Amino acid sequence: MKGHSVFKIRSEKLQQFIKFGIVGVLGLGWDTATLYGLRPFVGLTTATIAAYFIAASINWLINRLWTFRKAGNQHHFFIQWLRFLAGNALGFFLNRGCVFMLFHTSPVFKAYPFLALAAGSVAGMMANFHISRKMVFHSTPSATPQKTAEILPFHAERPVPQNAVSSRTAVVNARNKVG
Repeated sequence: MKGHSVFKIRSEKLQQFIKFGIVGVLGLGWDTATLYGLRPFVGLTTATIAAYFIAASINWLINRLWTFRKAGNQHHFFIQWLRFLAGNALGFFLNRGCVFMLFHTSPVFKAYPFLALAAGSVAGMMANFHISRKMVFHSTPSATPQKTAEILPFHAERPVPQNAVSSRTAVVNARNKVG
């Protein structure tokens, strides 16, 4: 049976990775749309930075609701969003580092920023997936089930078991016996 649970974990991780990739492709779309929308107003560099944070925020929300839905959400959504952005800082540097390197080394990437954004997304994806899975959308480990006492409602006609009386009660009762 252990082999089955290991298979299930790997299968769940694979499913999460595929969903994370789908969300990443959608994020590339939001990233691109934001960059192209902002570029005429704020320039390529500022638009590229702003686009990342907008796309990352939308990706976080979809990953929270879909990819890692079963992991539970132990944190308030705002705290989890901040953890997502902070945790994916490595992915941000890999992603935008690749993008800016391509912008500055080839006029083709500067003319067609989508190509640089796609390369940057691939560069940061693995880091972002593992960090998101371990630090942001992690499941709390389930505690081993403990036996608990059963509390029954009081019924006057039900006899009380002898071992239910404390030893202190037994000593007090022994002192109060007449005769």
